[in-house]
Amino acid sequence: MPSNKSVSEAPITQFVNCRILRDHRLLSREDLWVREGKILDPEKLFFDEKAYADERVDCEGTILAPGFIDVQINGGYGVDFSQVSEDVNASVSLVARKVLEHGVTSFCPTLVTSPLDVYHKVLPQVKVHDGGRHGAGVLGVHLEGPFISAEKKGAHPERFLRTFASGGSADLIEVYGSLDDVAMVTLAPELEGSQSAVKELCQRGVTVSLGHSVANLSQAEEAVQHGASFITHLFNAMLPFHHRDPGIVGLLTSDRIPQGRSVFYGMIADGIHTNPAALRIAHRAHPAGLVLVTDAIAAMGLPPGRHTLGQQVIEIQGLHAFVEGTQTLSGSIATMDMCVRHFKHASGCSVEEALEAASLHPAQLLGISHQKGNLDFGSDADIVLLNDSLGVTATYISGQEVWRKNQAKAD
Repeated sequence: MPSNKSVSEAPITQFVNCRILRDHRLLSREDLWVREGKILDPEKLFFDEKAYADERVDCEGTILAPGFIDVQINGGYGVDFSQVSEDVNASVSLVARKVLEHGVTSFCPTLVTSPLDVYHKVLPQVKVHDGGRHGAGVLGVHLEGPFISAEKKGAHPERFLRTFASGGSADLIEVYGSLDDVAMVTLAPELEGSQSAVKELCQRGVTVSLGHSVANLSQAEEAVQHGASFITHLFNAMLPFHHRDPGIVGLLTSDRIPQGRSVFYGMIADGIHTNPAALRIAHRAHPAGLVLVTDAIAAMGLPPGRHTLGQQVIEIQGLHAFVEGTQTLSGSIATMDMCVRHFKHASGCSVEEALEAASLHPAQLLGISHQKGNLDFGSDADIVLLNDSLGVTATYISGQEVWRKNQAKAD
């Protein structure tokens, strides 16, 4: 008689009555099986181990998708990652808890261009760690600047911008102090010495993104050939598309991308930063590369008023976040689930494409799609449940419920 316990004796959870996003399709006749935080192959479970579920979760017909991954988030709920605080870990943890309700199961805390002492005080305190009941996991820091163009600085304070004096790792270490627990660096590829920095960062396993830049297409292609693989908030803070030299935007259809490589690009799909027509153009040109990012600032989740982004004062007017006294946009106040919904509505893409832009694609960008961003057998059981309107109803990390709508969870 088959036992109801597995070989390892660890409990098995079966998610039933759901539509699972797997292999780019929503599958309605499959269940999801989880043990010890990993997704199981039910055939091996049944036939090799003769094991069955210890617990069943009725998903009530909802969509079961991989947890969302935000690779560009500057803060939220009053927390600004580019500000030195008494307890940086507590600040990151607050945001990590709050984003669970928006389906985010892991993220990259993002620092904008800052004085050296901010990098040297904040970075040593932000460590890569797994998510759980305490909040979403941290995949590493995203350093947006200070090696960017003054002409396309956006909300970044010009007085703290830097160039590459020696063109190698010395500049990076001088500014950042350390690249430990750094997942991504955004830089402008036209800066002298930037290509050496791109190679150095890629050799260290850091994802290089191109942004806040006046680079032409040739300079952008050279950076990709040296290892760059991402574009920071496409269309924003870069030269506009021109038919004789499309600039960084041209990477979406470039024929000089090394074989076997892909260029990804971030989109702030908040209805503010990018016209829906531009969003559609990008998606139709290169759908597999689109990565939804919030670029959220401290004001996310707070009422209108004055807030901060690094060294700048930000004014929130409706859904717009402006540098005080200007019409310069400075990040968003959008949440990831809002971006998913807007992207689907504005682009006309499928539900599957909208969800993968917030899960599979960022995981592929960071080189962790063997572990996250999908519901393949052996992957982490980081899961979001959504209704037909793509509203989040529950979030799971490693198969454990960490947030449910209309139900308070203990810390």
